[in-house]
Amino acid sequence: MMIEIMMNSLIAFFLIGGTLMSALAVLGIIRLPDMYSRLHATTKSTTLGVIMIMTGAFLYFWYVDGLIETNLLLGAFFILLTAPVSSHLLSRSAFHSDVKPYKLTVLNDLKRDESLPDDTDEPDRP
Repeated sequence: MMIEIMMNSLIAFFLIGGTLMSALAVLGIIRLPDMYSRLHATTKSTTLGVIMIMTGAFLYFWYVDGLIETNLLLGAFFILLTAPVSSHLLSRSAFHSDVKPYKLTVLNDLKRDESLPDDTDEPDRP
């Protein structure tokens, strides 16, 4: 009886937590000012939300039906690998297409200072 309550609570935690994280991603898309901030919010929140929902579904099928659905685990692993990479590529292409960050952004590490001469003493490498 106690194990059943714990498993149901764990499954509910993963499903509700994943739903809330996905809802947080929607708020990030609506409220944040520029593309870079929106990408950050959607990638982090959506990746965690979808992985939590898939983990909750995996636990449900395993505990209730006795099925081990490896497709859910593989899907979560695939999302864990591809979402950050795709977000990085989108932000990189936006930066190289001169999409401006929000006006209050203070630090831009990618911007080069073209006015300073190159003081490297290393020979040119092919």
